[in-house]
Amino acid sequence: QVQLVESGGGSVQAGGSLKLSCVDSGSIFNFCGMEWYRQAPGKERELVSTITRAGIRTYADSLQGRFIISQDKSKKTLYLQMNDLKTEDTAVYFCAAGTRVSGCRPYWGRGTQVTVSS
Repeated sequence: QVQLVESGGGSVQAGGSLKLSCVDSGSIFNFCGMEWYRQAPGKERELVSTITRAGIRTYADSLQGRFIISQDKSKKTLYLQMNDLKTEDTAVYFCAAGTRVSGCRPYWGRGTQVTVSS
């Protein structure tokens, strides 16, 4: 059983930075890939970034290199470093596992709120 718990959200001014964390309580960390999603008010959930167990990363084109996904296998923790935040980054950010691989059971965290003010 996998349980994902996010932390690190909060309020920040535009141009600032935040680092999100996601602790995975499962027995095998990042077995099927892990992801960060976000959902802004009134919008659909969108994929922000992914990372495989081997460390291969992908990012949404819209981020323009501002975010960095990483993982610490010894701590079973996924991270999302968010730099140069913009008001349009305001959203609930969700940690997920296994959502992009067929045959894997997907797991979701409950989300953490990020609010960027101008």
